[in-house]
Amino acid sequence: MQNKKLSIRKIVSYLNNDESEGGGFWLPNIQRPFVWSEDQIARLFDSIMRQYPISTLLAWKTKEAVKNRRFIDVYSDDLKLSKYYVGESTKSKLLVLDGQQRLQSLYIGLKGSYGGRELYFDVLSGEVVAPEDIRFRFEFKKKTEVSWPWIRFRDIIMATSKLEFEIADELEKKSDLSLADAERKRLQRNVALARQEFVNAETVTYQELDGIDNPDAYKLDDVVEIFIRANSGGTKLGKSDLLFSLLSSSWEDADGAMEVLLEEVNDGGFTFDRDFVLKSCLSALGKGARYEVDKFRDGKTKEEIISKWDALSDSIKDAKDFVVSKTYIRSDKALPSYQALIPLVFFRYRFPEKFKVANTLSEYLLRSLISGVFSGSPDNLIDKITRSIEAAGDFILPEVYEIVRNDGRGLEVTAETIFSQTYGSRSIHLFFNLWYREFNYTPALDANGPQVDHIFPQSLLKTIKELNPETGKRNLLKYRAEARDRIANCMLLTAEENGPKGKLDKSPADWFAEYRFPDLAAQQRYFELHLIPDEPSLWQVENYEKFLSAREKLIENRFAFMLRPGT
Repeated sequence: MQNKKLSIRKIVSYLNNDESEGGGFWLPNIQRPFVWSEDQIARLFDSIMRQYPISTLLAWKTKEAVKNRRFIDVYSDDLKLSKYYVGESTKSKLLVLDGQQRLQSLYIGLKGSYGGRELYFDVLSGEVVAPEDIRFRFEFKKKTEVSWPWIRFRDIIMATSKLEFEIADELEKKSDLSLADAERKRLQRNVALARQEFVNAETVTYQELDGIDNPDAYKLDDVVEIFIRANSGGTKLGKSDLLFSLLSSSWEDADGAMEVLLEEVNDGGFTFDRDFVLKSCLSALGKGARYEVDKFRDGKTKEEIISKWDALSDSIKDAKDFVVSKTYIRSDKALPSYQALIPLVFFRYRFPEKFKVANTLSEYLLRSLISGVFSGSPDNLIDKITRSIEAAGDFILPEVYEIVRNDGRGLEVTAETIFSQTYGSRSIHLFFNLWYREFNYTPALDANGPQVDHIFPQSLLKTIKELNPETGKRNLLKYRAEARDRIANCMLLTAEENGPKGKLDKSPADWFAEYRFPDLAAQQRYFELHLIPDEPSLWQVENYEKFLSAREKLIENRFAFMLRPGT
């Protein structure tokens, strides 16, 4: 192992450059995707300007035909890693095992862009601040959005054949301003400091594992192990990333297969990730949900995932389709825990035919999500539930609930939990799922799905004013947002009911009077479905608070099966 040093500009010029020393720096496919935010990148550049160390990098010099990819130049949220894959080659190259996020940030900042914006530097920043605060200001901006003293940072760093004072003079001339002496000195100092830290000083230290001159010491399996040990000591990688590195070392198409699966299941606004997929695979194969590196070193688990990937991924996709088609959970906003889906993936994988006809899965999912059953560390609970499913050969809801309670987790909620839900809150959809059991959740188009709406329109409630004791005028809102948005003032409507010819801003008195019920029985069923107090006097705005009180009693009765006394 050798320690080498390079300037930042030099090492950035070596990234993706097979004509540079050692064949250039690249990323092995065992590396996870780039995850740093704009703020994290800006803080890295601030740290370098403050002459803070940026830690040692680790690279493997090899000629092995290892799958690898280029560093990202143009970063965007919808970026696909497959775009950056390069073909396997037996040419000399340096594969970065530790330090991807830092090198990738430097590359984007000095040669690329982030979300269509380039990195700019406030050349007059640099006032002394507390260690945790930003001293040298960096931000990603569009060219049309910037003005002095913001300067594109690469113009300072990547300039060649120019002296520091020449760069500073050119920047001052571009400002079209007459700088004060203090500002001119700050500009000159910042240019000099930037050139010193990014161009002249050998700021970057990297350890080189030479697998060319010493091939027996650094074979692929050894390097994967080094990668895991180098990244498992801190928070740089999650366990799922480490385990995936082991999987992808044996499976050439692991990255592509994972990317395709996640793209499909995340369609429509979900955020399933690699962590969920790997945990689901382990559970479905009977390995237990807990992440343990030994599971991927046993010589069997990796091969089993690879050979059964199609069936495993189909089970994950079917579990997601179940959520969308059988509940009102249509996006990440209404899914507080993805862990609750793992027993469903297990059930679908082990008993696909029974999964198709099971009629208790939606109640299990909604009730467990509402009560927070899978919060904290639920691996043991997941294992107990899946063992129960395996033993029974079916998903028997009472048995699952008993397991949950025996694990010290409650399935009941209080009335206060329900009444704390408000219009637009994350969990209100879950309660509506349990409430509206007969509602059609599978419209032909997503836009035709059920919609949450106010019974007493906000516009109407905003007209109710109270006397202002300071002015003597009646100009104070009587019902603020928290009073208008209570779940007792919300109902679920079809897109047609809530459309241009539907309820709109009508008062409940007008809405129910205009609604064309075929007969009294149909009207009664409608009121029972929506838990509307069948007392027309309560539909008047002056009786809004009495309406809420009466409807809360109906709601509490509807959820009596899962309530426990308030604390």
